[in-house]
Amino acid sequence: MNIDSISALHELLGCEKPKHPLITLIDFDAIHPTEECFNNELLLNFYMVSLKNSPDCELKYGRRYYDFNEGSLIFTAPGQVLKAGGEQSESGKPTGWMLCFHSDLIRGSSLWRKMSEYSFFEYEASEALHLSDREKEIVERIVREIQVEYSGNLDSYSNELIFSNLEVLLNYAKRFYSRQFITRANVYKESVVKFEKLLQEQCIVEIIEKAGMPSVKGLAQAMGYSPNYLSDMLKKETGKTTQEYIKLRVLELAEHLLLTTREPIYRIANMLGFEQPASLTKFFKAQRGVSPVDFRKRHRA
Repeated sequence: MNIDSISALHELLGCEKPKHPLITLIDFDAIHPTEECFNNELLLNFYMVSLKNSPDCELKYGRRYYDFNEGSLIFTAPGQVLKAGGEQSESGKPTGWMLCFHSDLIRGSSLWRKMSEYSFFEYEASEALHLSDREKEIVERIVREIQVEYSGNLDSYSNELIFSNLEVLLNYAKRFYSRQFITRANVYKESVVKFEKLLQEQCIVEIIEKAGMPSVKGLAQAMGYSPNYLSDMLKKETGKTTQEYIKLRVLELAEHLLLTTREPIYRIANMLGFEQPASLTKFFKAQRGVSPVDFRKRHRA
């Protein structure tokens, strides 16, 4: 079901009419889903930040499960699919809220230009942000400030204050995710080792020539993460994103073939999944500062 507006979301969830056409805060206690909505997949065409308090629950990180008792914060970008309804924990109905805002609300603003920095909007729900009690207090204070602002009499300052509070909320989320990566360092160190082994296995010339270079999406799927989460985790642990790892591996293979074989450049390009020899030359020069031909001449002289 395509949900294109805040008012349509309110109607499906059985809530009273929204106080603002482009942003809303809905408490789970106020939700009474219609039959049409319940247990259906929803395609939401706006951003959502949702806090769920659900004791005695497990959350999956990659291929592992972790217990958590504090709230979990989930972020979704426009165009993502969610499942309405869902299971309740043994302790009862989960509590929390969902803050939804339409792209039109922030379009053209400084926040709009920064949205690409908040990569967690593309994480999977299983990669939620666990909040400590103190972090949850901070998040809920900011969210209630946003609610107060959009619910009151709007004036020339309203949008600016809503934008600034949204930006503060998202910047705190970046900080808290950074903390979460650090506190789970031991788990992620194992994931880095597994990733490097997986990349090594997939980056064999014979495999690349047949199936092409591994993609960020394919590697993430094999690891059990979303592409953005895997890249952010690797960046925190090693200083390199998934794409940077792939580029480094391609460079290593290219250097090896240039120095240990007499294959022409067009053939090496084909072996490494480049459509044109010029693409390999451009890539190699960007990484090493010289063309493949010049590299071969210098190091095989």
